[in-house]
This record gives sequence, structure tokens and C-alpha cells, in this order.
Amino acid sequence: MSYQHLTVSVQDRIATLTVNRPDKLNALNAVVIGELGRAIDELVASEDVGAVILTGAGRAFVAGADIAELSAVSALEGRRLARRGQEIFRRFETSPKPTVAAVNGFALGGGCELAMACHVRVAAEGAKFGQPEVKLGLIPGYGGTQRLPRLVGRGRALQLLLTGEMIDAHEALRIGLVNRVVPGDQLLSAATSMIQQMLMNAPLALGACIDAVDRGLQMALDDALALEATQFAVLITTSDTAEGTRAFLEKRPPRFTGA
Repeated sequence: MSYQHLTVSVQDRIATLTVNRPDKLNALNAVVIGELGRAIDELVASEDVGAVILTGAGRAFVAGADIAELSAVSALEGRRLARRGQEIFRRFETSPKPTVAAVNGFALGGGCELAMACHVRVAAEGAKFGQPEVKLGLIPGYGGTQRLPRLVGRGRALQLLLTGEMIDAHEALRIGLVNRVVPGDQLLSAATSMIQQMLMNAPLALGACIDAVDRGLQMALDDALALEATQFAVLITTSDTAEGTRAFLEKRPPRFTGA
């Protein structure tokens, strides 16, 4: 896997995907967006990868969109730009393999939207979050108006969206935007530790949990419960479930194979 603005490393089934454009605070331009889409597709398809950590090089996670690239965009081009970013970010959200954003610094605009598209967010104490698009006369275009209220609630989301204010990592933790805050030098180890805990579990069950939560949030409760029951029924006949229940009864760690 070769990229212009990303780096990828894989160790112990954990892929670390780094947005590597530090001179521009990892701002999202068309090339970076396209490479993110290609990278997540390749990592999901790889048998050597069980989960993905997404982070940024330097002092930013992703500081937003490349403003210079937006300055001469027509309405039609703007819609295409937004839809393309939404579709690629959605691939992180629907990945059957856990995706964890390790937010090392500024996560503003598209960067905050990218972090929200991951399943879990771990933040360094110095990280900053915000959706400042209104200060440019815009609204978020990569899912911010939809994911933010789902994570933190309507009122708090609207406050952040309408003021464009930036909040620190501890406030992001308090309102539910991030899952954990750690010292900066412990960020990747904390994200890795969390993923290692996930990867001790059955791969098919991980994917089913992600799918049930993602699709269930779009459904009426009764329909979502039916989806859960279907996922449960599919999993109960798998080899991993047989191994998991047997290991529990035998009081030993399970050896899951993803089958």
C-alpha cells in the first residue's frame, strides 16, 4: 500500500493509519479523501488486519478541509465533494473491523467528522474538537450535522454547530464525544490496548455488533430488535460460538477463527 499523504503500518493484526500532511495540519483535500477511501477498503479486505487505529502526524489529527480547495467550488461541485466525503467516511463507520480514532491534536471541521465516523475515539489531553464551518458561511459537509447530535444530543450539538466553538478533550469526554482521554505520550498505547481487548473476541461477533448498532439506530425500536434477533440467530450456529461457549465451560481462553 503506497500513498502520498498517508502512512500505514501493521503489527499484531492492528493497522495504524496516519494522515501524514503535517505542514498543512493534515487538512483534507481531494487526494487525502481519496486515499482514505482506498486505505480503509484495503485494510478491511486484508486477512492480516483485525482493526484500525486512525491518527494524524504532527500536532493535528486533521485540522479540517483544505480551505484553498473550497474557495472556487460551484454548488454542483460542492454537493459532489460533500457526497464523496460522506461516502468515504461511511466506510470507516460501517467497517466490520473496529476503527478507533486516536485524536492527537486538532480535530476540527472535517477532522472532527472523520473522528466521529470511527467506532470509538481516544483523545490526547491536548486534543481540540470543533465544527467551525459557520464561521466560513458553511455547514459541515461530511456528516457533522448528523453524527454530532447522535453522539452528544441535539441541544449540545446545536450549540457547537451554531457557535463554531472549539472544546478541549476533557469537555469532549464529558459530553460523550470521546470515549477516553489520556496523556499525549500514552495515546497510541491506550488505543492499542483498547483494540487488543476487542480482538480477544470473536471477529464475526464484532462485525455483527457494529452492524446491529449502525443499522438499528436508523430503525424503529421493534425493527431494530428484530435485526438484533436475526444477527443473534446467525451467530449462534457459527464455529466461533461453539468455541466460545466450550471455552467458557472449560474455563480457558477461546481460540476464535472467524468462522
